[in-house]
Amino acid sequence: MTRTALVLGGGGVTGIAWMTGVLHGLAEAGIPATRADLIIGTSAGSIVGAHLAAETHDLADLYASQLAPPDGEVFAKLGTAVLLRYVRAMITSRTPEAYGRKLGAYALRAATESEEKRRAVLAGRLRFDAWPERALAVTAVDALTGELRAFDKDSGVPVIDAVGASCAVPGVWPPVTIKGRKWIDGGMHSPANVQLAAGYDRVLVVAPIASGSKAVPSARGQAAALTAAGARVEVITPGDAAKKAIGRNVLDPARRPGAARAGAAQAAAHVDAVRALLQD
Repeated sequence: MTRTALVLGGGGVTGIAWMTGVLHGLAEAGIPATRADLIIGTSAGSIVGAHLAAETHDLADLYASQLAPPDGEVFAKLGTAVLLRYVRAMITSRTPEAYGRKLGAYALRAATESEEKRRAVLAGRLRFDAWPERALAVTAVDALTGELRAFDKDSGVPVIDAVGASCAVPGVWPPVTIKGRKWIDGGMHSPANVQLAAGYDRVLVVAPIASGSKAVPSARGQAAALTAAGARVEVITPGDAAKKAIGRNVLDPARRPGAARAGAAQAAAHVDAVRALLQD
């Protein structure tokens, strides 16, 4: 039996919008990309993935929500000081775990809003509090060890906390406490964590962040490893028009509508490849 996985990467609020646009564009072309046997979500992808797995809203509604004015959304920014921390951690790390430990230590010291306030914001985005029955894996990184964890419905962790941990951008949002440990953004291990789809026959990756480094593997690099192991993999990352629409601050809610429209438009260029991947 052929098993399929949908991998959704990190990329801030504009990443949520762009991924939603891509998937909506594929659906409009008759490709049910969201009907995968497993959905893997990292950071922004954890929010999109949770909505898709829960099936509380259809894809057209999710897309329409990205076009609406960002009332109530919190503006945030990866400032120069924060970005320099990231760069320093990256160039001094040889593994994703080392990178995660360094950013975890930074996240634990950083002054941010409270966990409770941030949790309320994410609860408003999800609007459900139980794990979906469909297979969903949500990634996060242990702030002390730098190790990656994929939470699911069997983890004994509330879905809102798993998603909150996956979205806990170091230096911007607070680490999330789960069972006495602190967790940060799953994208600190890899922008999309495509490796978690190992063992699946066909894998569609939608990743707002295409780049990687020596310490943090890129989505395409991880996809190549799956291909070498015998899987069929298709990777979609932002094209030039989408990059322009997303802009430099991926945490700016005002950029959502443009990013969503750019994703929907870009989907047309991938229809044939994704159809071949999923329907052949």
